[in-house]
Formats: sequence, structure tokens, C-alpha cells
Amino acid sequence: MLEIGLTGGIGSGKTRVADMFAARGAALIDTDLLAHEITAPGGAAIAPLVDAFGPQCLRSDGAMDRDAMRAQVFSDPLAKAKLEAITHPLIRQLTETRAAALRESGAYPYLIYVVPLLVESGTWRTRVGRVLVVDCREETQISRVMARNGFTREQVQAIMRKQASRAQRLAVADDVIDNDGPPEALAPQVDMLDAAYRRLSGAAGSV
Repeated sequence: MLEIGLTGGIGSGKTRVADMFAARGAALIDTDLLAHEITAPGGAAIAPLVDAFGPQCLRSDGAMDRDAMRAQVFSDPLAKAKLEAITHPLIRQLTETRAAALRESGAYPYLIYVVPLLVESGTWRTRVGRVLVVDCREETQISRVMARNGFTREQVQAIMRKQASRAQRLAVADDVIDNDGPPEALAPQVDMLDAAYRRLSGAAGSV
């Protein structure tokens, strides 16, 4: 089964595009959703997070306080490294378990991993057969995130500086979806790639 890594910067429309592929029958593993799963109340990361950061890292319901942790790791590289040392191995283990089950099922034409920090991780390029980048202009990213999250321009730009640049993402892309236009421009691009991925997956499966 062909396995594809889907990525893009904040506000690029990764989730929308991933959902469109899922609607066409693709298997989907969203690493951001897995991160939420392991940091939910009783999740696999909760106990080591409390050990590392203290009980103040949790909300009253027992989930990781994402806003508080985001603020801490944004300003403290050591805290960021400590958080990633806890969460990244758990996310990778869960990703591999879910992927193995999807491959074993034989029910899907191809598998897409949604990985916001695919370029930054440095390892995903060797773990997938193709990289798909959802691309748009940086100004489009800024305006979308400001409208969606209520952030200031400066807040969005600070987040973007922590991510790979548009050029860095495009440099590793095998396929690109342009999401700088109207929503209706996405479907033809997704349809074209869906057909291509089905052909590639079938060819790989017949070898």
C-alpha cells in the first residue's frame, strides 16, 4: 500500500484536504489527533508529563493544559525538548500500531499520514513513499489564522517562524496542492491525486 505524508504550514488547509482524501476512501492517520489522544485525561503521556512539569501542566479535567504548555515551550527550548522527548516516541509508537492495522485490513487503496511538522522532524521523508504539500502564500496563511483563531498578525508570524518555511516544504514535495484560491478549486486537484495514488498503490502491490 502506498503511504503518503501530507504536510503544510499553519493555515494552509491540511485538515480540509486530508478530509477530502478520506471521503474518497483513503486511510488517514493524523499525528496531531494522536497527540491530543495521548494528552487527554488518562492518556499515555499524562503521568510522564506530570513527572517532568508538575501537576500545573494539567487542566482541572486531567488533560494536558495545551495553552499553558504551548506558552512554556514557545519561550523555553529546554522545555520544548523535554515535552518532545515524552510525546514524540508515544506518537510514533501509536502511529505505527495504527498503520499496521490499516495495512493488515486491506480495506484502503493508500494511506495518508497528516504530519504538521513533517519537514521539521527530519525522519518522515524516509518513512513514506511520497510527500504531499498543501501550499499557499504566507499572507494567506496569516489572514486565515487571524480569522480562525483570533490571533494577531504578530502572533501568527511568530508561529510561522518556528515552522519550516514555504520554500523548505516545497523542496521536499513530490506533489503539491495549491490552496491559495477558492474552496471549489481543491476538489479537482484532490481527484487527480487520488487517481494517481490509486495507480501507484496498485503498481506497488503487484510487484
